[in-house]
Amino acid sequence: MRWLLFALVSLLPVASSLQSSGVTRGGSGIQIGTSDRGTHSKSTGLSGGRGHSGVRLGDARFPNSTRQRPFTTTTSTTPPSIPKVTIAPHSADRNNSNTLRVGMMVPHKSFAVREYTKAVTSSINMLQKSSRGPKLKLFEQYDIHVKVGMKSLTPSPTEILNSLCNEFLPTNVSAILYLMNYEKYGRSTASAQYFLQLAGYLGIPVIAWNADNSGLERRASQSNLQLQLAPSLEHQTAAMLSILERYKWHQFSVVTSQIAGHDDFVQAVRERISDMQDTFKFTILSAILVTDTRDLLELVNSESRVMLLYSTREEAITILGAAHDYKITGENYVWVVTQSVIENLQTPSQFPIGMLGVHFDTSTERLVSEITTAVKVYAYGAEDFLNNPANSHLSLNTQLSCEGSYGESRWNAGDLFFKYLKNVSVEGDQGKPNVEFTQDGVLKSAELKIMNLRPGLSKQLVWEEIGVWKSWKKEGLDIKDIVWPGKTHTPPQGVPEKFYLKITFLEEPPYINLAPPDPVTGKCLVDRGVHCRVAKDSDMDEMDVQAAQKNESFYQCCSGFCIDLLQKFSEEIGFTYELVRVEDGKWGTLENGKWNGLIADLVNRKTDMVMTSLMINSEREAVVDFTVPYMETGIAIVVAKRTGIISPTAFLEPFDTASWMLVGIVAIHAATIMILLFEWLSPSGFNMKVNPSDAAQKPKNPSPNHRFSFCRTYWLVWAVLFQAAVHIDSPRGFTARFMTNVWALFAVVFLAIYTANLAAFMITREEFHEFTGVDDHRLAKPWSHKPMFKFGTIPWSHTDSTLAKYFKEMHAYMKKFNKSSVAEGIEAVISGDIVSFCNREMDAFIYDGTVLDYLVAQDEDCRLLTVGSWYAMTGYGLAFSRNSKYLQMFNKRLLDYRDNGDLERLRRYWMTGTCKPGKEVQKSSDPLALEQFLSAFLLLMMGILLAAAFLLLEHLYFKYVRQHLARSDGGGCCALFSLSMGKSLTFRGAVYEAQDILRYHRCRDPICDTHLWKVKHELDMAKIKIRQLEKDLEAHGIKPTQAKRKTGSLGWWRGCFQSSDRHSQAESLAVEAPHPLPPYFDSFIDAIDVARPRDMTRNHVVSTEYSDKFLPPQIYRIPDDDAARTEIAEMETVL
Repeated sequence: MRWLLFALVSLLPVASSLQSSGVTRGGSGIQIGTSDRGTHSKSTGLSGGRGHSGVRLGDARFPNSTRQRPFTTTTSTTPPSIPKVTIAPHSADRNNSNTLRVGMMVPHKSFAVREYTKAVTSSINMLQKSSRGPKLKLFEQYDIHVKVGMKSLTPSPTEILNSLCNEFLPTNVSAILYLMNYEKYGRSTASAQYFLQLAGYLGIPVIAWNADNSGLERRASQSNLQLQLAPSLEHQTAAMLSILERYKWHQFSVVTSQIAGHDDFVQAVRERISDMQDTFKFTILSAILVTDTRDLLELVNSESRVMLLYSTREEAITILGAAHDYKITGENYVWVVTQSVIENLQTPSQFPIGMLGVHFDTSTERLVSEITTAVKVYAYGAEDFLNNPANSHLSLNTQLSCEGSYGESRWNAGDLFFKYLKNVSVEGDQGKPNVEFTQDGVLKSAELKIMNLRPGLSKQLVWEEIGVWKSWKKEGLDIKDIVWPGKTHTPPQGVPEKFYLKITFLEEPPYINLAPPDPVTGKCLVDRGVHCRVAKDSDMDEMDVQAAQKNESFYQCCSGFCIDLLQKFSEEIGFTYELVRVEDGKWGTLENGKWNGLIADLVNRKTDMVMTSLMINSEREAVVDFTVPYMETGIAIVVAKRTGIISPTAFLEPFDTASWMLVGIVAIHAATIMILLFEWLSPSGFNMKVNPSDAAQKPKNPSPNHRFSFCRTYWLVWAVLFQAAVHIDSPRGFTARFMTNVWALFAVVFLAIYTANLAAFMITREEFHEFTGVDDHRLAKPWSHKPMFKFGTIPWSHTDSTLAKYFKEMHAYMKKFNKSSVAEGIEAVISGDIVSFCNREMDAFIYDGTVLDYLVAQDEDCRLLTVGSWYAMTGYGLAFSRNSKYLQMFNKRLLDYRDNGDLERLRRYWMTGTCKPGKEVQKSSDPLALEQFLSAFLLLMMGILLAAAFLLLEHLYFKYVRQHLARSDGGGCCALFSLSMGKSLTFRGAVYEAQDILRYHRCRDPICDTHLWKVKHELDMAKIKIRQLEKDLEAHGIKPTQAKRKTGSLGWWRGCFQSSDRHSQAESLAVEAPHPLPPYFDSFIDAIDVARPRDMTRNHVVSTEYSDKFLPPQIYRIPDDDAARTEIAEMETVL
């Protein structure tokens, strides 16, 4: 009970609207209320109340039609007075489970009860006997009792509440059939809203057919259990938009009053437009809620020529009367109205001729025919509900009461039963689809009449049906001849009449391109756009336009982004235009306190609009009006590229610095050290054992026959890394060899990766001035860089004024480099030496970013490049004089073009150039030029220079370092580091060196020959002396022992005293050898050609390396004869 009281309290606003005789709309002068007819119905319609008279009809069982069971119809009327709410006692048959009770609310009309009863009876009989629909088993077990209540036009809230509590609830109705054809849209609509909401609160489904259903507030219903058989507001909006689609009216305005449901109407229009956007594009220019007639002034100032009106008939009279006064109901204006305006087909004088409207039949005959449909819907739903075994525990007897102690306050099974009613499919009339409902309870298929207000036979305006709209057909609109506003027979255009605009421009590709017209015909070709005048106004005086269009000094052809956009504006808005070039050729800046160029023409109102690539800034916005930007831009820098240059370090660029450091320092050294270490530790590798003889006195040196060292390991690692075909000394140990193979595997992977990426870097590089932007210090402070860069822009442009304002020093410097046009600036950047920047006329050109991007893309040789970030971001806009009436219509179109992608399509079309990133890929098959692998030659040159440096170091070593190193190192440690260095410190190395010097020594002057002869003579005398001494020894009985040699002579010191003359044989020395001589001793002696001069300044060290051709120092000993040793030393010194 508390819940019911809360629901009733929440409906008090609706009920209060029913207590008054009229409703005043916000002081607008439009009144909504009951008419005289409604008042009369209220006062007299119920005076003869029909009480509880009833008729009992129906078949007892189907298909046995001979046996009759009573079908009961009870009719009651709403009393004229406002009685107190009373709770009727439950009827005696309330517990009869075989009776289905239905309530039916119909309009109160005298002598109409018989028609209502007959309609119910005939519909039941049709359901029992019809062969078109499904066979219903409902009537085999159930009777249907219909409780009929009649409602006046404007009942009070108490009467509505009594009809539910005292008439329908006591009879346990499971559904209510609500059929009304009142169309007052005032208190009658509010009463219908109140009744339907009460039924929804009680949980009772309602099958409705009410003519004023479009006036119901859908948001007011918290529990919508209503099925609507009449065409809904959505159907009316769909039919109205079909009319607009038929006559290609793309734009319109929506006008509503404060009628109930006006927000729903606007929303329904928007939803329908959204559904149709793929087939037909609509534009709602404005949606006006009329609370005062002055609200229509918005239509006067707009370009709307088609209006959709939703209001009551009384409100429409006021609105259309004001529209007539504002002259927006004339020949070019079309008003399309809803059912609520047409109402009863009477035509007030304020309605203009040619109006169109949608309408459906609301007569009593139509209402009676809809009773049959409503009964069928109920019967089909009850059949489905009762046949479902899941509902066997549920009953269609509601057991509701307005008093909580007598029954339930809400029927819990009502929502479930409503779902069955909503899902029915009832056969329709001939040629029409079945009656079905959407999930919102709205009729799926509806039919509406299209009405036209035209003169009748008596010359009085009448609504005449001119067509039918059927929602179930794709082309659902069928219209006959129409009398249009102004009594014409041709439909209006739906848009304003074309107006004329003078448009000023300044050429700038790609926005506006200039080209001469055809010299013969004077016409512009398709790809060259439209005619535009470049001559001054004074030059056109008394000039024939047709002749002037053939002269390119007067007219040229304009094309480009802005021209395509302008033509699109012209087609959709509807205007004609003339394009005129600005006389002074300037964009528009302040010059001596006055505006020049394009802005001056707008300020002085010499033109209606400026359309070109005009940048928006605060100074210009202060004097003219701009539209929303149609493209973003900023100040950018363009420079030229220097081609044919390759980086000197291109061969290093496949890897970054860290990778090269990892390979060069870590990997190579680690591999070298590990190979040498494994060779050192291997049992079969580097032998660290000392010689067995005299081990205590000799240092621990490597094995004398080993040919492996640290530097040779380096040589091995580098040779394997670069896969060089050179002689290398391999390690002997297994582990060291395995490590060498691992390094070889690493080298294969490394080289594969390196060579795979090398080709990408061994190509020609392009160099350019990489400025960060306009604020780059090299540009902002040009004198800070030597040599100074040369750059400029176009004077009296947005870029020039911006730089003058924020970069005064830069602006003053660049004045001498400024150009009069963008083309000149680009040519100045490109011109000059292609390879170097020294001879260029300009290093950079500063201008609008989008224009520069376009020109860069148009350069076929791709010699240009925009660098840095854009500065002073802004946009291009259309400019109008202050308070121009055209601004809003262009703004709206620009926003639409941006949303639907038209601006983006134009941008892609006009901004695309021949210089594309993918174009240079096709050049990959061309032969390689020298500069593309120049770094390889640079690498070779670096290697030569490095080798020369090593040669210098080698000479320095032999001249200054070796003699000092030989004193402290016996050849062991140095041989471990470098075998060649160790050899240079050994006796064998000294012998080889002396041999080479003596072998290749040749005298080049007589003094040298004389000295050489003197030394040879002294040598011969020494030999004679030696033989004399040997003879003296033999004379004293001392005969020197001679070892047996292969040659038969001693010859141990023969190499030291042998003449350079190979034809004379030296005699053997009588010197005792300390040990037996080895068989290879002769070879050792023969290797020394002592006949040639020797450099005795070089140190002689003992060799620690064993060789088959060299004598170890341990096997010989110089005799202890001091005299002989002294004499020999003296002779060596002489030699």
